[in-house]
Amino acid sequence: MTITDAIGRIQEIQALMAPRVSTPVSGGVAVATLTGSTGSASASAGAAGAASPFAAALRQASSTSSAAGAGPRMVQAAQTQLGVAEQPPGSNDAPAIRSYRAALQNDPGVGPWCAMFVSWAAQQAGTPLGDTGGGFASVDQMWAWAQRSGHALPAGGTPQVGDIIVLNQHTGLVTGVRPDGRIETIEGNTSDRVALRDHAPGEAIGYIRMGR
Repeated sequence: MTITDAIGRIQEIQALMAPRVSTPVSGGVAVATLTGSTGSASASAGAAGAASPFAAALRQASSTSSAAGAGPRMVQAAQTQLGVAEQPPGSNDAPAIRSYRAALQNDPGVGPWCAMFVSWAAQQAGTPLGDTGGGFASVDQMWAWAQRSGHALPAGGTPQVGDIIVLNQHTGLVTGVRPDGRIETIEGNTSDRVALRDHAPGEAIGYIRMGR
């Protein structure tokens, strides 16, 4: 064998031993590479997944959800109940309304349920109302607890999303404040259902802010 033949043979052996690289397929996604270590291929795939736009969006959504305060979480829970109505109208009762009563430590039975609805939303948000987390069936009792526990805010200020608005024998959750000052809310037991409402600032007796 000549020197030229020997060099050629060595090059053929080196070519056979060299690792294969990834090749692109349709859509620009590369097939898994063979590097002599399946762990390396898996790590590359994991890194690609972590860097994908979907993964980034998922992490952002999780971060936003975790960072949300008690008030916004209460509003999110309440919004899932929009349209829940008394069955029959005027009865203060319905399957969903029974679940609001069940959120209370002591079920008061069928009756006005606006405070029960707010108590249910607070429980869903992980910040139950009351000294023992038992919630309230009475707006007056809820307001008295807020004043005693340091959660009450005077009516003159601008409320935040998720604050509990205390009205005359009625209550709900603040969802926003309009440029003209009117306060947007979501409320239970308003026209026999869970619905969106708005109020003039002067209608509020005060507000209750959780998570502080």
